[in-house]
Amino acid sequence: MNQMSSGAPSIAHLLRGRPMWVSIPRPVRIMVGVAGCGLLYLLPMLVVPVLDTAGSDFASVLFYPVGIYVLLAIGLNVLVGMTGLINVGYAGFFAIGGYVMAVLGTQLQWSYYVITPVAAIVGAFAGLLLGIPAIRLRGDYLAIVTLGFGEIVQEIAKNVEHLGGPSGINAIPHPGGIGPLTFGYLDPRPYGWLLITIILVVLLVVRLLDRSRVGRAWNATREDEDAAEFMGVPTFRFKLLALALSSAIGSIAGTSYAAKVGFISPDNFPLLLSVLVLAAVILGGAGSIAGVVAGAVLVGYLPERFRVFSDYRVLLFSAAVVILMIWRPQGLFARRGRRPADVDAEPESA
Repeated sequence: MNQMSSGAPSIAHLLRGRPMWVSIPRPVRIMVGVAGCGLLYLLPMLVVPVLDTAGSDFASVLFYPVGIYVLLAIGLNVLVGMTGLINVGYAGFFAIGGYVMAVLGTQLQWSYYVITPVAAIVGAFAGLLLGIPAIRLRGDYLAIVTLGFGEIVQEIAKNVEHLGGPSGINAIPHPGGIGPLTFGYLDPRPYGWLLITIILVVLLVVRLLDRSRVGRAWNATREDEDAAEFMGVPTFRFKLLALALSSAIGSIAGTSYAAKVGFISPDNFPLLLSVLVLAAVILGGAGSIAGVVAGAVLVGYLPERFRVFSDYRVLLFSAAVVILMIWRPQGLFARRGRRPADVDAEPESA
């Protein structure tokens, strides 16, 4: 029997696991994507009683913790979800970006737009320094090394006077104005729009890499590193690339955070932050870009939404996470083992 026309989703493809989104005509997908991006830029201006957070302005919560958690989760997902490595000290790279912004902004009066790419390079270099001796480790051993790295960065920030020591660094300059947008302490909306733009650019880069030869090498490394090495994939090089990219994204998040709050100290980068970002990746579905974004939104938003319950909000948040993991142990959006193109390539049964 002939298949259905290409304009409509194929039932056979859906039954074989083809996502319905891929079956939608490309022009429709482009229009939906543009509309979705437009809605994102409207979020900082919306006042929705159902979504409002008690004691906090919704636009402020949208920037931190929600937006920052989303950017951090996307970066950590490159390492954990796409490559299969583990990083329990990801807050260390977040701290590197924050301190690069603080030092260059206060002492050299550099602009945020110049500091951000510099922080990305510094973060990637720090990731390479960590990865060259440690990337060959696997599982628990790599987790211990990355955990130690995060603690080392925090201890350096506490004990180096040039970095402000335990008191931190204040008077960090805000980003310069863009057209009618003015960045300051009172209006959080410009920071929300800036962070949304950064997230969209990072998502595009990660998505393009995931669909390229690099993404296929990461996928092969995650599924079976020994088999990938045997088939000629230089796994060490691609794991270093994943760690460098992940570290750079974490540092970019740090610069945006420091430029918004205007003050940072070692207490802003605790181990708990690394654990929460890792929980967001696992909760959303490691390897799934949409999943980690959804997981980060939940991890960042739910504690703020439950703030009205005071000390019980952490208990309610933890209970919600436990229920979600019992209901969806593979994450909200589990990564598919094969891409739709791979499914299309399967020979039809006789």
